[in-house]
Amino acid sequence: MKTTEAREALLEPARKSDSEKRGRKASKETRQFQLIEATIDSLAKRGYSETTMADVADGAGLSRGIVNFHFESKEKLLVATLQYMYDEYSAHWRSALQKAGDDPARQLQALVAADFDRSICNKRKLAAWCAFWGEAKSRPKYQALSSARDAVYQNIFIDLCAALKQSGFYAYEPQVMALALSAMLDGLWLHLMMGTEDTTRETALQAANGFLSAAFPKHYPKSAASGAKPA
Repeated sequence: MKTTEAREALLEPARKSDSEKRGRKASKETRQFQLIEATIDSLAKRGYSETTMADVADGAGLSRGIVNFHFESKEKLLVATLQYMYDEYSAHWRSALQKAGDDPARQLQALVAADFDRSICNKRKLAAWCAFWGEAKSRPKYQALSSARDAVYQNIFIDLCAALKQSGFYAYEPQVMALALSAMLDGLWLHLMMGTEDTTRETALQAANGFLSAAFPKHYPKSAASGAKPA
């Protein structure tokens, strides 16, 4: 009994140390999440060039020293924010793809619908995306991050368009059709970001489903495609 108690006494400091480490890690992750969310808010409100570390600190309700401690510079904070947004977007479309099952037609329609889900497609995040897109040409880090993620997503579209071509005996080239599909989705996001009166998430999804009906008529009858609603 005494031996067991002695062993427990020896292990107790190690357990406390592990607990403290987990606490510090959770606190760090929480702070970084708060700062990234505040950065998205500032990008949406002020734009890229007008966003400052002070704005982010104030928006997160934290001290400016905390921002510097976690990210050191505005550039590192913005890179982390872009990384976070891409990770969120990637997890979102991958989840939609998995839930759609193995049928390529259902998978493609699920990916299109996922682009207009409220958690991803809202004015705040669309404005932040546009802020980054405006800077990507002159910032190699943004280009590298965007290119790698976009290539994976685009290849999924190419593969699905190739599968639909084979089963539907369509005449298009899969790469060309996948590019047209991506451009259409990007264009609808821009319309939503600009606040065009006749463009809502609902009408944007209807337009996207209309594109599917026109491009893949054997897989998406107009009546079936138009019935989907964004989450």
